[in-house]
Parts: sequence; structure tokens; C-alpha cells
Amino acid sequence: MIGKRLFFIYSLPLLWESVINSKSLGRFLPERATMAEGNGCVEETPMMAGPPTQPNNWGFPGPPPPIYSCTLSPSLEAKAREELQEKPEWRLRDVQALRDMVLKEHPHLRTRLDDAFLLRFLRARKFDYDRALQLLLNYHASRRAWPEVFQDLRPLTVKHVLERGVLTVLPQPDSHGRYILCLRPGKWKQNDYPFVDNIRAIYLTLEKLIEAEQTQVNGLVILVDYSGVGLSQASNPGPFLAKKVVGILQDGFPIRIKAVNIINEPRIFKGIFAIIKPFLKEKMAERYVLHGSDMSSLHRTIPRSVLPEQYGGEAGPLDMGAWTQTLLDAEENFLVEFCQPEPVEEGMLPDSLLFDGEHGGGGAQGEDTFRSLRSQLYYCY
Repeated sequence: MIGKRLFFIYSLPLLWESVINSKSLGRFLPERATMAEGNGCVEETPMMAGPPTQPNNWGFPGPPPPIYSCTLSPSLEAKAREELQEKPEWRLRDVQALRDMVLKEHPHLRTRLDDAFLLRFLRARKFDYDRALQLLLNYHASRRAWPEVFQDLRPLTVKHVLERGVLTVLPQPDSHGRYILCLRPGKWKQNDYPFVDNIRAIYLTLEKLIEAEQTQVNGLVILVDYSGVGLSQASNPGPFLAKKVVGILQDGFPIRIKAVNIINEPRIFKGIFAIIKPFLKEKMAERYVLHGSDMSSLHRTIPRSVLPEQYGGEAGPLDMGAWTQTLLDAEENFLVEFCQPEPVEEGMLPDSLLFDGEHGGGGAQGEDTFRSLRSQLYYCY
């Protein structure tokens, strides 16, 4: 009840302008995004506002303009047409088709329905309406299925993760225009804080990155440095947690992961990958590249010009503070996006997000699986 009151109070200053301008604009004002709730009615709620998509002081793209205006360059529009079946002349028609499907088939789903938001899901599924709708449902179902990650999800709650240097985003994209998410799991120690906080920080980072249309089209590259990873870090997530994370990345988030580069992996990585691989789709599994300590191998995948000195690059020392500040500056936006009550229609939870071990009958088998995998880790170690 308190959350709903705060939500209403937050929206009051914007309501009158919307009534005046919504008819003439055909869409809501910049400060709002369309939401579907109740019996198919449309409600206005604050959305993540910000300037047009342009690099900020740290080189990272800012949020898109609240009223959609395509920010893709001609070359990116051509790439989107070729790879994603996106036709600029039909773009808003396609968005409207997805919006109509949500309102008709899932009128109680509380979701943003503005053009920029829905485009993320269409692009992630190559403008296949049905698959884009399922991705949108999975996206919201994952929030409901995993409250430990998504409840009160905002940058200040994971500041300790960012300051530890567990993850960052390199300031410049690679030669294909893809930003590089750098993960350093060895920086996390089991006694520091719960492992789930790392997942919260990764999810916030993905949410911020996917705002940029260039990321929606080009995709994302992940670089994982396993320096310092020992048995305690490797065995902590377990198969159930691994399945949740992989399930969200593959089926519950509108991101295109184009490559996962692993460097400095120890012998124990065989055991780590044994936990992850069963949950990976074949196409995703093929995108894992193991480089070991051979930086020249990494440079054939990621150019030295965008890599920090630690990895034989030419972009200076690895700067952890820039991305931390980028996320912290977006605190209010995430507060609106993730810290409001979010009812989802009953029975909508997709099978892809019904995780093993969370429902009756799977517990004992899951424990046996975990013990077996942990034995593999000990053997590899």
C-alpha cells in the first residue's frame, strides 16, 4: 500500500500535462512510459528519463529519448535490416503489433509499452512477434520467480560489489560496436557478501547497457578473467543458481551475447563449465572461447586498442570507477523501474523459468546432482 501511494505521489506532477498533450502527440510525454494494467486499461507511470543516446563523460551511451526517435546510424540501420529483419518503414507498425498482443492476451501484465522498450524485445527475437512476446513474459516472470535478485534492485544496493572490482564495462566498444562486460569472479570472497549480490550487479549492468540502440543491434561481448578463482568461489553458485542465471540470459532478457571470452582459467574451470554447460543452448555454448593465459589469442578476438594494460591492451589501466559512477548516476531511474509493486498475472510463469529444485519432487535429485558436480570440482582442483 505504501509503495502504491509513493508511486501515485511521484506521478501527480506529470498527470495534468499528459491529459493535455497525449491526444495531440499520439504518445505520452517524455517523462512517462505506457503501462498495461488491470482490464487492459492504460496507466501512465514515470519511466527512465534522460537525454538522447549519446556518450556521457565516460564514453558509455546514455538512455534513449523518452519519446522514441531512432538513434541508429545509416550503417546500423542497414545491419539491423540484414541481421534482425528490422525495416525502418515498418518499425512502429511492428511495435504497435506487439503492444496490441500484450494488451489483448495479457491485460493484467504490468509492463512498459513505450516504443523504445518494446523494440528491445523485437530486436532480440528478430522481429518475430510471438517470440518477442514470450521473451517479454519471461522477462517479467523472472522478476517474480527470483525476488532475492530483483527486489529493491538499484545501484546503491550493489555498490560494494562494484567497489570490489568484480565487474565493469570497458569504456570503448570493439571493432564491431559491441560493448565489453568484464567480469572478475576472483575478486569475490565467500565471506564478503552473498554471491547473489554479484548477479544483482550484473543484471543492473545489462539493464543499463541495453538502453542503447547500438547495443540492441550489435550485441554484447563478455570477458571473464578467472585469475584468483579457487574452490570456494567455483563451488558456491551450484547447479540451481547456474541454471537460473543462464535461463535469464538466454530466455529472459533482451540481450544478444555474441561471445564469451575466458582468460586465465585454472584447471578447476573444467568443473565450473560442467555446471554451466548442461543449461547452455548449443549456439551459446559455441560462443565460449577459452584463451588461457595467451593474450595474443585474446587479441585476435578483442582488439588491443580497447583492452586495458592488464590484458596486453593499449587503453591504459583498467578503470573500475567509471562504470560504477555510471550506474550510481542512474539510481533514481532504477528506483522507478524496479522498486515499485509489480503484480503479474497468476499462472503466467513460463516453463523455461520453472527452475528445478524449487517445486515438489526435485529436491533429493538436485542434491545428488550438486554433490556429484562438487566432486568434479575437487577432482579438477
